[in-house]
Amino acid sequence: MTTNTAARVVVIGGGLAGLAAAAYAARAGRRVTVLEKATELGGRAATHEKKGYALNIGPHALYRGGEAEHVLAELGVETHGAAPTLNGGAYALDGDALRALPTGPVSLLTSSLLPLAGKIEVARLLARFDSLDLTSLAQTSFEAFLAERVRTPEARDVIRALIRLSTYTSDLERLSTDAAIAQFQIATTRGVLYIHEGWQTMVRGLAAVARAQGAEFVAGAKAVSVVREAGRVRAVRLADGGEIPADVVIIAASPTLASSLLPDVPALAAWASAAIPVTAACLDVALSRLPAPRNTFALGIDRPLYFSVHSASARLAPEGGAVVHVARYGAKEDPREAERELEDVLERLQPGARELVVERRFLPSITVAHDFPQAARGGARGRPGPAVPGAPGVFVAGDWVGPAGMLADASLASGREAALVATRREANVLGDAGRKVLDARA
Repeated sequence: MTTNTAARVVVIGGGLAGLAAAAYAARAGRRVTVLEKATELGGRAATHEKKGYALNIGPHALYRGGEAEHVLAELGVETHGAAPTLNGGAYALDGDALRALPTGPVSLLTSSLLPLAGKIEVARLLARFDSLDLTSLAQTSFEAFLAERVRTPEARDVIRALIRLSTYTSDLERLSTDAAIAQFQIATTRGVLYIHEGWQTMVRGLAAVARAQGAEFVAGAKAVSVVREAGRVRAVRLADGGEIPADVVIIAASPTLASSLLPDVPALAAWASAAIPVTAACLDVALSRLPAPRNTFALGIDRPLYFSVHSASARLAPEGGAVVHVARYGAKEDPREAERELEDVLERLQPGARELVVERRFLPSITVAHDFPQAARGGARGRPGPAVPGAPGVFVAGDWVGPAGMLADASLASGREAALVATRREANVLGDAGRKVLDARA
């Protein structure tokens, strides 16, 4: 009879970060258990399939060439999608006016959205992005950066809209300039993909990789604390009183939850206190048909608004149907006001849409990310983790962790890094004999 002596890794959270961590840890030969408090995996990457329509939780886009694509490729998870095509159907929502949205140098020069001075300033600033020393701008907010370099108010509004679009973040007074520009460059140089059948396909792919390497998943399991003895991790305690034995714990959840699991660890409390969640109000709609097929995209200029027909590119709807996402970067205090605002945007771009609704979901305030690279903390390089000071054997992962990327890029990259660092350190603690056992199983 043989005994499995590989270290026990418990991953708390079955979203993208947790699934990536589980896949890498299992591939390294560890015994992995993933605890997910919901009944299904995916977290905010879950897709709701209703009547043949695939509705993501708000608008999702995979940044081509970003960290998420790299991680998925390393794990052998295939992603299929299509880039959004504007084809003259992109608009700028500016006050009561609906104007053509500049999507390139020529359309910028001919746009009625900007005065001549503004066109020159926008073109000049965007051209300079490639030559900037971004590391020197890590502690400068994007709003301060913009105020120093652009004088025309209309030009500043356009650039703010483009940064909101690429980062999903409206708090430009605290967003680090280096992270803002780096994310904008990824979005504009390689573009994005809308994923066929929704983001649940990535969730299933990641889970399948982890399972193939022996990882186990427990749904409906709410972790309430990480149990430690003599400074070492012993188990994860569940809400029902049960315990899951563990040598290593990777918390792939919000900083607030991480701190609640280990309330005696100052670093986690400090990270939770410093985090500023990115929120959005979202209206996700399935339509039996699209009243105005050319109107596939719109971006708010004076207000932080977004509109996109994702099914115009990705396979998300039955033949003839459409999936539309309307959003406001940053939730409003009055949910009813936010809902009316998004409904008005939908009706403006797709007149008569209200009579064609098959499925509809309004989300007054979803968490887009648990934090963003803040200038006050030195940008992305100032983000915490994955190791937790003062808690050996405990690691964190998520869109608020590590120096790489934003949004899903940060989630998947931090999941990979947490697993790699955790397995290296755990092997060091076990010593030469332990490393030989683990390496033989890897």
